[in-house]
Amino acid sequence: MHRTWAIIERELRRFRRSPTLIVMSLFFPIVQLVVLGYAFGGIVKHLKVGVVDQDHGISAVKVRELCNAVANGARTFETTEYSDEGRALDDLRNGRINGVLIIPPEFSRLHLEQAAPRVALIEDNTDNFVAATLTASVDGVITALKQPPADTHRLAAQPTLETVEVYPYVPYIQYLLPGSIVMSVFMMVMIGGGIIFIDDKARGLHEGYLVTPITKLELIAGFNLSGTIKAVMAGVVLMTVGSLIAGIPNPFAPLRLIKVLMVIVVTAFALISLMFLLMVRVTDPLVPRAMFGVLNTMLYFPSGAVYPRQGFPAWMQVISSVDPFTYAVHALKSLLLKDTGLAAIGGDLVFLITFSVVTMGAATLLFRRTL
Repeated sequence: MHRTWAIIERELRRFRRSPTLIVMSLFFPIVQLVVLGYAFGGIVKHLKVGVVDQDHGISAVKVRELCNAVANGARTFETTEYSDEGRALDDLRNGRINGVLIIPPEFSRLHLEQAAPRVALIEDNTDNFVAATLTASVDGVITALKQPPADTHRLAAQPTLETVEVYPYVPYIQYLLPGSIVMSVFMMVMIGGGIIFIDDKARGLHEGYLVTPITKLELIAGFNLSGTIKAVMAGVVLMTVGSLIAGIPNPFAPLRLIKVLMVIVVTAFALISLMFLLMVRVTDPLVPRAMFGVLNTMLYFPSGAVYPRQGFPAWMQVISSVDPFTYAVHALKSLLLKDTGLAAIGGDLVFLITFSVVTMGAATLLFRRTL
């Protein structure tokens, strides 16, 4: 027992000397509970709806007022006025809005004549959670319009909502595919980048390149580019196999494939740069293994990969706004589920490139060329 206790004491002392490992071990379950608890099943709010009023009559004004009441009350969606239906549909396809509500000409006249006028809702159905919430909310607006005024016995007309889906039905496996591709890139970044770097330091293998005339920037760039290549290979494999399994239509169209590869490369470089920034001063090989679970939860679930960001509480939306996963997932969803152009993912690429430059620069400044 004395010899056994000696081993136990050694391991406990080693554990005590790793405060980062202690914090992650004790508080990670709490972080996971909070993040996962709020990442699923939240009430979707602050959707963006473009309103195209082609009637401008009394009933059309009433519809717009009811929409504004929703925006100021339940806040399920916010409206933006469009004078041009084509521009509204273009913004819908590029992901700037979630739906387009079209009030057709003669709507007010038909409403007053009790001729069952129709209002069209054209929605982005690539996110079933968002589409269902938006349809239910707008249908509630139209239902409220059906109610007769309190000061009259006149029967109200019965306007109806006609929902138009821009894209074919999107199964949930297709909805999950972009997030799975980003996760495969992240796993290769952790295994083939961060952990290997810490293991080299723990074994003393880094002493070999510290005595060479290579600069810190060249050293970090070499690590990042090699990790990017490995991560891109993992992402491409899952993109290829996953597209076939999920049934993505025309996944290997040349132009779309080029854009998807570009997003994967930029995402891989952004994540490997982040990983080296986090690991540049770490020496304990147990820390990156413990950090993997924390990063997995903090990056993947707030990104909107499994549930729309509009359902998150405010503090999680702040995390989502600076999370590189968010922009990578959005870009891949736009390309794989909607087959959009560069205009829809331009902002995502700019963020990921800027994020890479900042994190790589910070890692270079923090890197030590001493043992």
